[in-house]
Amino acid sequence: VQLQASGGGLVQPGGYLRLSCAASGAASFDYYAIGWIRQAPGKEREVVSCIGSSDGSTFYIDSVRGRFTISRDDAKNTVYLQMVSLKPEDTAVYYCAADQSWIRMKGYYSGSHMDYWGKGTQVTVSS
Repeated sequence: VQLQASGGGLVQPGGYLRLSCAASGAASFDYYAIGWIRQAPGKEREVVSCIGSSDGSTFYIDSVRGRFTISRDDAKNTVYLQMVSLKPEDTAVYYCAADQSWIRMKGYYSGSHMDYWGKGTQVTVSS
């Protein structure tokens, strides 16, 4: 499975972006939980949001809840992260990851295993 993240860029505080994570080579994309994991300069990776494979359960860290919305379109093998009201502290490289375990995805910590990783996309929030 190959994951391709896109949609990052430079945006002013209060602005918005939509990230996309497109999967290829996955015969059963809908079996995977998909997460967005970010790494800010000098900090460890943290899961920002993830969406489950079966019932579409979602998870958000407190700092983005109400501002970010994750969704998936299994027909297009794509997961989206809509980000609004962006803040400078959202600046990071955003990676998408896939794992068959929702528990492992939701409980991700820096260095833990994910089945698949995509290359990151840079999000910079600055005036």
